[in-house]
Amino acid sequence: MSARRGPVTPVGIDELLERVRAGYTRVDAQEAYAASAAGALLVDIRYQALRERDGLIPGALVVERNELEWRLDPTGSHRAAEATGHDLRVVVICNEGYASSLAAASLHALGLHRATDLTGGFQAWKSAGLPVVTATEPPTAAPHP
Repeated sequence: MSARRGPVTPVGIDELLERVRAGYTRVDAQEAYAASAAGALLVDIRYQALRERDGLIPGALVVERNELEWRLDPTGSHRAAEATGHDLRVVVICNEGYASSLAAASLHALGLHRATDLTGGFQAWKSAGLPVVTATEPPTAAPHP
């Protein structure tokens, strides 16, 4: 039985983004690159058409946004092999840095307290001249049943 709560005060998406982003420190493209080199897991949540159009970040785990929490929950039965614990440093990457903020907040709610996202998303990574490959679809975590 769930606890009954009072009415939720409506909030616009800009305010919601501001609120969730206040809960962690975002990283820029160079910081994400350095974090990856230091062992952080880069997670690309862009949809397939964008990955095909713009390319991929070498070494990033591709996880569709609608499967992110199942794949990165280290205690979940459908977790990706890379989801090794709640202390894992995760940098979520979407196309421009909006959906990734909400995704990082969701990972925080699962206990992944070191999750963050890339300010400006994949487009900022690419604009910074960081490695991007155009290739066939990389291996991803197994689909959620």
